[in-house]
Amino acid sequence: MTIPEVAKLRLINQQLAAPTFTDPAKLVSYLGAVQAQDYAGSKWALGLRLKNSSEIAIEKAINDGKIIRTHLLRPTWHYVAAADIKWMLQLSAPRVNAFNRSMYRKHGLDDAIFKKTNKILIKTLQGNKHLTRTEIAIALQDAKIVTDELRLILLLMHAELDGIICNGIKQEKQFTYTLLDERVPGSNLIKGDEALAELAKKYFISRGPATVQDFIWWSGLSVADAKKAVEIIKPALVSEIIDSKIYWMKKGISVVNEKLTRPQLLPAFDEYTIAYKDRSAALDPKHAKQTGNGIFSPQLIIDGKVSGTWKRTLKKDKVNVEINPFIKLTKAQQMAIDKEIERYADFLGLTAF
Repeated sequence: MTIPEVAKLRLINQQLAAPTFTDPAKLVSYLGAVQAQDYAGSKWALGLRLKNSSEIAIEKAINDGKIIRTHLLRPTWHYVAAADIKWMLQLSAPRVNAFNRSMYRKHGLDDAIFKKTNKILIKTLQGNKHLTRTEIAIALQDAKIVTDELRLILLLMHAELDGIICNGIKQEKQFTYTLLDERVPGSNLIKGDEALAELAKKYFISRGPATVQDFIWWSGLSVADAKKAVEIIKPALVSEIIDSKIYWMKKGISVVNEKLTRPQLLPAFDEYTIAYKDRSAALDPKHAKQTGNGIFSPQLIIDGKVSGTWKRTLKKDKVNVEINPFIKLTKAQQMAIDKEIERYADFLGLTAF
């Protein structure tokens, strides 16, 4: 296997080359978790990987509580399926809290304050209330808890990691919080080695071929736990050594020889690049600065490679997509990109201009 073949297999396993899912929640469960701090972009990240989807359908799955948007794995927003949220939180919360510990100390936050905050949040939100950050801040301030902007963010993130709150139904353009136990009653709580194995299985099935180091980066797990997880699921995986690195993937996938000519317009923070510590299979180092190391800029993907960036401009019922290619596009490639722009416009329910 070669590095270009690694990129092509990732396109397939990540559901970018030939989507097979129609249900947003089932797609998210297959992927394990999807980074989602850029809300508009993250909805398109799901839409790209679904058959005939729309932004409205993604929004509905989120508002219906089938997909939860919260903090886990790493200290940033992720989508996770409701069926997976509780075991995944239990697995990843200790590591995220450890990462945040210095910030907690800097802002005078300790276990006593977190305990008090959680009680207030439960009392304020119980009865399936969905409140904005501003409304929650007022409730905390009434209880003499200081809520300057960053302190409030840390308090809410810790409550998410404790499994107290999660995203609620969006109120026009404002996000809300609600109680996780009311949003997702009951639990599918797997623990210990079983949870480690399940997370690793989701990652390597949907992101492979990938290395253990890639999995450590994506999952936020310790080196020891990540290696343990891979050892547990090894019977379900196969490996390839490329340039002295071991790449793991699910069994039964074959090397892709044909060109995957349909381009993709990926949003910023897309899993195709951000899910790997080593992004060189898709990203030429000479283009790393132009794309924020393959993270911060929306990317044009052609044949598995980052081949440019793009940006959108919205005007009422229209969307304009401007392409900044890193390569000279052929006429066929330009026509294919135009089709992808139309696909993106359709997803938004707008007209391309």
